[in-house]
Amino acid sequence: MKILIVGSGGREHALGWKLKQSPVVSAIISAPGNPGLAELGRTVAIKVDQPGELAAFAMREQVDLVVIGPEVAAAAGLADSLAKVNVPCFGPSQAAAELESSKAFMKEFCGRHGIPTAEYKVFDDAIRAKAYLGGREPPFVIKADGLAAGKGVVIAETRRDADAAIDEVLFLKKFGTAGQRIVIEDFLPGEEASFFALCDGETAVPLQAAQDHKRAYDGDKGPNTGGMGAYSPAPVFSDVVRDQTMERIILPTLAGMRAEGRPFVGVLFAGLMISADGPKLIEFNVRFGDPECQTLMRRLKSDLAPVLLAAAKGELKNAPALEWDARPAVTIVYAAQGYPDEPLTGSVIRGLDAASKVTEVVIFHAGTRQDEDGTLRASGGRVLNITATGDTLREAVVRAYAAVDAIDWPGGFCRRDIAWRALG
Repeated sequence: MKILIVGSGGREHALGWKLKQSPVVSAIISAPGNPGLAELGRTVAIKVDQPGELAAFAMREQVDLVVIGPEVAAAAGLADSLAKVNVPCFGPSQAAAELESSKAFMKEFCGRHGIPTAEYKVFDDAIRAKAYLGGREPPFVIKADGLAAGKGVVIAETRRDADAAIDEVLFLKKFGTAGQRIVIEDFLPGEEASFFALCDGETAVPLQAAQDHKRAYDGDKGPNTGGMGAYSPAPVFSDVVRDQTMERIILPTLAGMRAEGRPFVGVLFAGLMISADGPKLIEFNVRFGDPECQTLMRRLKSDLAPVLLAAAKGELKNAPALEWDARPAVTIVYAAQGYPDEPLTGSVIRGLDAASKVTEVVIFHAGTRQDEDGTLRASGGRVLNITATGDTLREAVVRAYAAVDAIDWPGGFCRRDIAWRALG
């Protein structure tokens, strides 16, 4: 198989790293890729939001499977363009991707199909949005309707903070066109978890769960980010919760999307709040979570390539069962100073060779670029993903931070409390 991975982040590097191990994979190509992906195979300078160019390239190169990494590519209609040239694609159509590209659509879909989620209202007018808050109790959850790279959610502890968040989105256009509407929903108490299922339109195969850390700083302080670290398994996500999630959320979603003429193919990522009443849906994403994907790829023992191809072809029910390493895995996100608001790019990163020599550590590139002389530099907000496994979660965490400390990068920062919920 020749596989094209679309994307340039840590998630895509982790998928490429795993797929490269498959005995049936002959070549990994990535577009646009990053220095880590370049070590696995060829990279091509095509952007993720250019579906026509990507489809034409895949056809010319006789690619056997395209794997969509970021939500932007799915929302741009890449799967639709590939279908026109008969190239199998692991990823949703533009219509199915609306589960993530419009939070208002997702909430309305949940209402139509009885999927448990928080009460909500949709607004495009700041005055009406603020008036609605007058009858609610804090904390308030305010979300930009469209795609905002994981940063379009504000959990406001006070009415003043909520009003400011509404103004930032609707008046100041902080998220551009993604913030033309906002969703205000009730705050759900409980513990968060990220759950993933591979889907082919009819069949869903559950993966493992993970826990993400959204806030920028230790103690879950600071602004929301795209994710500062993750670990798996998540103690809060028991077998009972997994079965409830499949029965109440994943399978009704697959059936509902099929009934509405939007069959879902790809990985369905359910952001969940686990409470005494069972799991409730916070949001859907239509791609692997980042950095949860990096953690899951470290635990997956099975060959991933034939399973993704089976999903793309509607044959998931015939795919072999997935096997998982029982040992825990953890991912630490090393981000550029200033992230998530205005990350400082261009700083030099050294010491990756030494860090990679720490036992059971693999480092994925998330936002890096390489000069012609080989110098590695930061080129984004989340720059490196340091992953580790261990016989215990604490051992995995110790190894990951040992690798972090071996990296010479004054321009970066990371949280020092990843997996704190599980470690106590």
